[in-house]
Amino acid sequence: MNGIKDRVAIIGMGCTKFGERWDASAADLMIEAAYEAFDDAQLDPKDIQAAWLGTVSSFRTGQPLAEALKLDYIPITRVENACATATDAFRNACYAVAAGIYDIALAVGVEKLKDSGFSGLAIPESPGADVNPPTPPPAQFAMAATRYFHQYGIPYEDGKRTLAQIAQKNHHNGSLNPRAHFQREISVDQVVDAPMIAWPLGLFDCCGVSDGGAAAIITTPEIAKSFRQDYILVKGLGLSVGAFGMIRDDWDFTHFPESVHASQSAYQEAGISDPLQDIDLAMVHDCFTITELIIYEDLGFSSRGNASRDVEQGTFSLEGDLPVNTDGGLKCFGHPIGASGIRMIYEVYKQLQGKAERRQLQKADIGLTHNLGGRPGSFTCSVGIFGRA
Repeated sequence: MNGIKDRVAIIGMGCTKFGERWDASAADLMIEAAYEAFDDAQLDPKDIQAAWLGTVSSFRTGQPLAEALKLDYIPITRVENACATATDAFRNACYAVAAGIYDIALAVGVEKLKDSGFSGLAIPESPGADVNPPTPPPAQFAMAATRYFHQYGIPYEDGKRTLAQIAQKNHHNGSLNPRAHFQREISVDQVVDAPMIAWPLGLFDCCGVSDGGAAAIITTPEIAKSFRQDYILVKGLGLSVGAFGMIRDDWDFTHFPESVHASQSAYQEAGISDPLQDIDLAMVHDCFTITELIIYEDLGFSSRGNASRDVEQGTFSLEGDLPVNTDGGLKCFGHPIGASGIRMIYEVYKQLQGKAERRQLQKADIGLTHNLGGRPGSFTCSVGIFGRA
């Protein structure tokens, strides 16, 4: 089987400020993100041969992207895959270019949630999905937290402070990012003492609901060289979908198998043998602080049961061995569901180019993105590996 490694390149990216964007419609957000990408790549909308639009609730077809960007008569496909929506739109564009069908493709992710009344406390069920209990996401991931603490013998006070350190780290990173939804530092004590949402997860353990958009322009490495020297290569892409739901007797709530499978697939394509040593930064799906903690272990950054120790040692801080969520993550950059995956790629793209401003890492050659959508026991997970040309 032929992989994607080094067969496609990113030559332009854009990302809006995330937050309560009462000033902009979903179309405005697509224009804002896409035109930054066009300017970055030094090309025009007329150069795009095909496009993929990732969105969960903002649009039902790809037509609004054509209207907003005047992409008349080219193929545009709407993609929806829970919280992995944007990354999957990007993945589809990459495979189309790698297959030789198109030379230049566009992937856009967008979501306008603040105007919709969406609270983040419920996920619409698909037809025939009534075998899954309608449990709101904070409660679902709270079960993962309590089980994780129990399985590894972690007292509540210690586990809560570990989760608080993750929130504090992401708030610090977000405070350095002018495009982040939340840009305020917080203390560990503030996280621990915050109002409880679903025990043991408090207010600062949960990501917010945001508006935002992001865009990427994909081409072949050969064509990329004619646009710029600092294009970024796709090294590996993995996608895994769980099929069993919560009603199963072989799952312990302390790991997410979809993350394991998607990451292993991407690692194999990219030639990653030791994730902690080989990867320079990672953007992971921190919808809740416990999710980020478990992801450290699922992706092979920490051994099972030892992620708390690595958090305590600062392994995942900006100055650590493997900085995670350098732009603030979902927790602080925000989570417009259909846009988050490409927002993650945007941060990796900027870090690898040395253009991440106050967040810039000293070493940034290989970056990872990770999206996890759905519910514990039945996720869609997408993992991408990116490297310098």
